[in-house]
Amino acid sequence: MNKEISAADAAILRTNNKEAVFLDVREDAELAICRIDGAFHIPMSEIPVRYGALPKDVPLVVLCHHGMRSLSVVQYLEAKGYKNAINLSGGIHAWAIEVDPGMQRY
Repeated sequence: MNKEISAADAAILRTNNKEAVFLDVREDAELAICRIDGAFHIPMSEIPVRYGALPKDVPLVVLCHHGMRSLSVVQYLEAKGYKNAINLSGGIHAWAIEVDPGMQRY
């Protein structure tokens, strides 16, 4: 079963749980357009070699542009024993619409 969270609920989680980690799996060029301040960045292609650096004991919200790549990463992490990975439904695009309307979109 895949866990997902809306952008609005993710913003509330971030406010209420300072330990929550946001993981942005987009590419560097995408981050240059817009990003969530404080989000940890590991491009999706590097997850298989770098996932061990991710916490297993706090909420881990994974995001990409629209939520498809991040969903794949959540599934991968779940297979590796991460029970805390949550997909940001709609990705950073939804975040820009629901949470930060001033954010650049692409």
